[in-house]
Amino acid sequence: MKENDLLQRQLSSRHISMLAIGGSIGTGLFLASGNAIHQAGAGGAILAYAVIGLMVFFLMTSLGEMASYMPVTGSFSAYASRFVDPALGFALGWNYWYNWAITIAVELSAGSLLMKFWFPTVPSYVWSLLFLFIFVIFNLISVRGFGESEFWFALIKVVAIILFIIVGILMIFGVIGNQAVGFSNINAGSGAFHGGYFTLFQLLIVAGFSFQGTELVGVTAGESKDPTRSLPKAIKQIFWRILLFYILSLLVIGLLIPSDDPSLLGGDETQIALSPFTIVFSKAGFPGAASFMNFIVLTAVLSAGNSAIYACTRMLWNLSREKQAPKKLGILNKRGVPIFALALTILVGALAFLSSFFGDGKVYMWLLNASGLSGFLAWLGIAISHYRFRKAWLAQGKDLNELPYRAKWYPFGPLFAGLLCLVIIVGQNVQAFTGANIDWNGVLISYISIPLFLLLYLVCKWKKKTKWIPAEQVNLDNQ
Repeated sequence: MKENDLLQRQLSSRHISMLAIGGSIGTGLFLASGNAIHQAGAGGAILAYAVIGLMVFFLMTSLGEMASYMPVTGSFSAYASRFVDPALGFALGWNYWYNWAITIAVELSAGSLLMKFWFPTVPSYVWSLLFLFIFVIFNLISVRGFGESEFWFALIKVVAIILFIIVGILMIFGVIGNQAVGFSNINAGSGAFHGGYFTLFQLLIVAGFSFQGTELVGVTAGESKDPTRSLPKAIKQIFWRILLFYILSLLVIGLLIPSDDPSLLGGDETQIALSPFTIVFSKAGFPGAASFMNFIVLTAVLSAGNSAIYACTRMLWNLSREKQAPKKLGILNKRGVPIFALALTILVGALAFLSSFFGDGKVYMWLLNASGLSGFLAWLGIAISHYRFRKAWLAQGKDLNELPYRAKWYPFGPLFAGLLCLVIIVGQNVQAFTGANIDWNGVLISYISIPLFLLLYLVCKWKKKTKWIPAEQVNLDNQ
């Protein structure tokens, strides 16, 4: 049977569109944005997020071109295998699966911390077990069950951000609050730009982590009702969403809160009250602002955990279909859910979560560090795959007008995105090399993802004897 005969195409255009939004909105915006403004000023933070936003836009247009023409689940792993080298697809697929499996543990921990805001006496493991049960139910029902849950999770985040922007603008011009704030805060403290080039580079990394998850749109391609229409539509809207949700939110925060305000240093899961969103809502006189934002951040955390299980199961399913994982992981139940892939994902995610309770959490931290650069490696793989896809398309004499969606700015788009990803990967912990002595422990912690990825690539290359596929021999059959 063909791949698309097995999967149930139940994700509608509204599901895909909201997944594109939800994938780019998380705790990075709600919590880390304040610290970014404190470090580099409102101008520096906006510049960093804008550069990464542009990179993500190019990556998504690259993914959109391939996914609308060849809609397969586990897309960028399959594309790397077909357009570049099967060993690269193998490494990308297992690397991506591991990254999201560990994310399940991260979100379970974060969710339990957030619940302590309301229920400080209830043990953390109770909430973690409850959230894991919810994730399993949403993913076990059907792909439509996952799509509906993510639609509402994303909608809650979108409404909160739009409300924040409207309230912020009204405060800036004095419609809400005691007096008009105006634009004086943008240059308060050390100014709109401070911290230097090194700080700006560090913020590029932070912004990169904030946007990770946007590529999930490509993973859904094989289960979209009409991928040739819904995927390009979602991709085209990504740029405006980034502009609206990130750039406008950062601008509002920068105008309302001076960059030298110490409250901007807060913003982790235990300090919801110090989230810049909470501070702005509190200044506007909203009762229960901290409780409201705790709920919104909890929504973002649950969305990430839910998406993690979906991404893992579909990636394992694709790897099995490509004969790069055990055959059993490709078995679907009657509702079209990769049941054994789901079971393995839940088991690994739960074990990773349990590891945080033993040995001072050292094992858990190593597992977490090992997934640190996985998202950037996946993005690099998307850029390489699209560059090779277009090369093969032209080398085989095909007409670009045959593509359902064509990424603009080729080859600049994938080259710019790929190069920036590579720079961020290499510069992840550049300060470890700048001291009198190299911080080898810091180097190992920051870069352990790279040797693990290369090991996967080389083992597959040695075992399967794979080769780099010449452009003229790339299989462009989309059936």
